[in-house]
Amino acid sequence: MDSVDLLIIGAGALGLACAARLAEPGRSCLIVESEALIGSHASSRNSEVIHAGLYYPPGSLKAELCLEGRERLYAWCEQHGVAHRRLGKLLVAVEENEVGRLESLQANARACGVDDLQTLDAQQLARLEPAVRGVSALLSPSTGIIDSHAYLQSLLAVAQSRGAQLVLHTRIDSLQTDPRGWQVEGVSAGQPFTLHAQRVVNAGGAFAQQLARHTQGLGEVPPLHLCQGRYFSYSGRSPLTHLIYPMPEANTAGLGIHATLDLGGQLRFGPDMHYVPALDYGVDERLRQPFATAIARYFPALDPARLQPAYCGIRPKLAGAGEPAADFVIQTPAAHGLAGLVNLFGIESPGLTASLAIAERVAAALPAD
Repeated sequence: MDSVDLLIIGAGALGLACAARLAEPGRSCLIVESEALIGSHASSRNSEVIHAGLYYPPGSLKAELCLEGRERLYAWCEQHGVAHRRLGKLLVAVEENEVGRLESLQANARACGVDDLQTLDAQQLARLEPAVRGVSALLSPSTGIIDSHAYLQSLLAVAQSRGAQLVLHTRIDSLQTDPRGWQVEGVSAGQPFTLHAQRVVNAGGAFAQQLARHTQGLGEVPPLHLCQGRYFSYSGRSPLTHLIYPMPEANTAGLGIHATLDLGGQLRFGPDMHYVPALDYGVDERLRQPFATAIARYFPALDPARLQPAYCGIRPKLAGAGEPAADFVIQTPAAHGLAGLVNLFGIESPGLTASLAIAERVAAALPAD
């Protein structure tokens, strides 16, 4: 194969969602992934939460695509048999001085189109989650959890049913404009290759900027800031039945060390925020005490000995430490002036929730001839 109609770079949730949406019978579609498995980075190293869309600035891409993506994702799970559960989230004001922030979040959510939040007082919260301490809370019934690995497999299956092909161990190094669209240079299984593609989607996640800097004719590339999100699991039976979130961090840079459950009932806590110069998926046991201190504010019966290092994800942020949170960047031909190319930058949380909605935007920007 030396020429394809559509090349999708990256087989995480974004790349696979784009492949499932854009692949068409009779048109060649190639998905390339540098790792040995699909979803090896952020798509499989997260909280597996289907977000309701509470935190993001009204009118932002994050707000719009989270809300649209949430509904698309629930419908996809039902249609394709992907395990998920709408178990709900509690956003908790632990102290009286946090109630105002809770009310502001409720107003922000309403401005974003989220209109199903329920206000709980301390007694109602205690009845719902006896182990949680708080003076007030918001219940988000539209928040859920998903088997992210099953979701990725379902996207790949749909893309392949429409003719897409997946090639692993394949890295794309450069893109150059070409009369046929794009000339693609890369390495597959250790062997260099050249490929021509009419349309290209750069869904490389933490590697998207690296390729963008080697794309002929592309102007300014957004900065990349790698940010660890580390998780601890909690051994034994979970005393919680909902997702529990404290007040978000300043600038909504992070949502605080929250409590999440997987579909098997395993309780885990995280993520924190720690900027790093390079990919690093380690979780230091010495983080147990700072995690325990943060968690005990809303879960005072926490037993720190039951906290065990679990896993770590890396967020491909566009904003550095202390800076206001940045929005998603969906860089289309209308923005950069290069036909047949879409770059996806800074697709951190709620990227998994928004993935199907993002794929719709990409499809609109790259119509087939």
